[in-house]
Amino acid sequence: MTKQPGKIHRRCGLRYPGICVQLPCHAHTIPKARAELVSTTVQVIIVILAVIGYLASPVALVWGWIRWINLPKLRTVSSILSFAGFILATASALLGIFIIVHAQTTGGYPFYDPRAMRIYALGTLLALGGIILGIGGIWRPSSLRWHAPVSGLGMLAFWILAAEGE
Repeated sequence: MTKQPGKIHRRCGLRYPGICVQLPCHAHTIPKARAELVSTTVQVIIVILAVIGYLASPVALVWGWIRWINLPKLRTVSSILSFAGFILATASALLGIFIIVHAQTTGGYPFYDPRAMRIYALGTLLALGGIILGIGGIWRPSSLRWHAPVSGLGMLAFWILAAEGE
């Protein structure tokens, strides 16, 4: 592959010659059609994460709490793991609500604000804990058997989108 001269885009470091987009390492080039496909793919992934994080996660959390209140509570190891995972996913959701409300009332956060980054990290860790404990609880039937890992995955998608927005 031959290197073609072109302008360097200031923000991302990509070159824009006539036919190819050259990567910053100057070792490989990719056709423009392929570069546009990557952009579309990223957009689709973001839409999927948004649907999971902003739609599926709240529904799973509310539905899970309703099921937990109405159904009998088992005292097995798997049901306790599911409940603990669900609590962590709920804590992650409450942290997400807090950061949204706080950002709206204080005028937002500066770009790469250390406080916001710590909150994103804590929310991600809570969501991952919810997923891990929820997976530990799926082996036996309980009221929160599937709600804990699904809520944790939804909150993980939420925090990925929040961090990606930075």
